[in-house]
Amino acid sequence: MTRQGVEALFEAEIELADAERDLDLLEHKAFVEAQGTVADRNALARLEAAEARWARDVCKAKVNRVKTKLKALEGEIMANATMSKIMQAEMKL
Repeated sequence: MTRQGVEALFEAEIELADAERDLDLLEHKAFVEAQGTVADRNALARLEAAEARWARDVCKAKVNRVKTKLKALEGEIMANATMSKIMQAEMKL
């Protein structure tokens, strides 16, 4: 894995953690401030936090995208290493 890839993953995970914290805070505050039954308060809190939930989901997608790219890069590195070993073996013949 490249240093840039690892750093990108770290930054995406930090962004996700921030988004999850923001979502939790907003949703809990909205629940406390809402009136009605528990089910009503939950529904209102979820509605109020919808934008924060979407932002959190986008952050999750970023983390998954970085992980996918890193996995693909790791596969390329492995393939190149294998090809290099094959070429070395052929040169010895």
